[in-house]
Amino acid sequence: MTRDMTATVAATEDMVWVPGGTFAMGSADHYPEEAPVHDATVAGFWMDRHTVTNREFARFVKETGHVTVAERAPDPADYPDAEPDKLLPSSVVFRAPDRPVDLGDIHNWWTYVPGAHWRRPQGPGSSVRRLAGHPVVHLAWEDASAYAAWAGKSIPTEAEWERAARGGLDGEPYAWGAELTPGGRWLANTWQGRFPYRDTGEDGHVGTAPVGSYPPNGYGLYDMIGNVWEWTSDWYGAHGAAQESCCSAARSSVDTEAPGPAVPRKVLKGGSFLCAPNYCRRYRPAARMAHAVDTATCHLGLRLVVRVS
Repeated sequence: MTRDMTATVAATEDMVWVPGGTFAMGSADHYPEEAPVHDATVAGFWMDRHTVTNREFARFVKETGHVTVAERAPDPADYPDAEPDKLLPSSVVFRAPDRPVDLGDIHNWWTYVPGAHWRRPQGPGSSVRRLAGHPVVHLAWEDASAYAAWAGKSIPTEAEWERAARGGLDGEPYAWGAELTPGGRWLANTWQGRFPYRDTGEDGHVGTAPVGSYPPNGYGLYDMIGNVWEWTSDWYGAHGAAQESCCSAARSSVDTEAPGPAVPRKVLKGGSFLCAPNYCRRYRPAARMAHAVDTATCHLGLRLVVRVS
């Protein structure tokens, strides 16, 4: 596809051009997995102006009949140590406790909820009927890949994603500059107050926000920081390390200390509405997180790219 042809597609699909180049990727000032800072080079590409919405994902489901991972019962063969009555269609949902809790135990706020999926983001009784313009969530890697194939686009690499999130501000900690809240203004949907029991909503939202609720970055991209985490195509590993092959990279991405089956992990970027100053300060372009490919959550979404051949 030529750039002229791609430009036509991009204009139709509400994408913006991210110029190629070499930039300083990562950070030495925050979490250890973000280091070392290293030069990364990407070719120019088109990127979705905003994350995929419930409205857009509903059209995909209507046209393809896709059933997401969270809507299917897990295969007992994949989870041999699990109790059969626990293998229900479910997804991971944030439940705010009513008081301060141990931040070292994520089970104090995360729980598998039977019946939770993209249409019912908080579980049975919830709905996306009034959330058409919000980012679709509860997408496992298989779902993200299926949507990308249907859309004729690709899931960005970690380097592409970080290049886009920086919006031309190389070396700055935040996507908009040096301060989290310049002039006291919140520029992304994150958590204010004390995580995980009190979000004061000073940024205007508690939970997900409609896409485009905050100013775009220097490239014209919305919500690259906060709102929902976003899938990238890279297997999780040492920052800046070359991945020898797909299979070896997938094997090395597994968390060997985690209980249960060995599930490969991909890199997530961008942080979410759950990132707070007292926990998960990952509302920055350099931030990254490992996430199991079989797991969907209420704060994980998707944004796609079109590369120029």
